Amino acid sequence: MALGDYPAEYNPKVHGPYDPARYYGKPDVPFSELRLTEVAAWFGRRRKSPQALVGAMSRAYWRWQHKYVLPKRAGFPAIGQLLVGLCTFFYAINYSKLKHHRRFRYH
Repeated sequence: MALGDYPAEYNPKVHGPYDPARYYGKPDVPFSELRLTEVAAWFGRRRKSPQALVGAMSRAYWRWQHKYVLPKRAGFPAIGQLLVGLCTFFYAINYSKLKHHRRFRYH
């Protein structure tokens, strides 16, 4: 699969129009429905390549887009989530400078 191609599991005659937020591979048991003894086998069935990681992140991004950004009346949640994410990111990259400004109480 090259960059920009459809997934190998996608068949337009079976699946219809392509949806970037959908996984077209073989369905598996959701992680929330696993028993503790099945977790190791579940992780063993996952593809562990950079391409699979990028595909999972892309599907998560498109699911977020379809739920919060693309509806006709999207509202504040998408903007709020973006602002909270940016605040967290900038706090994390500036933490080494900010930790020197803590307030200490000396008794």
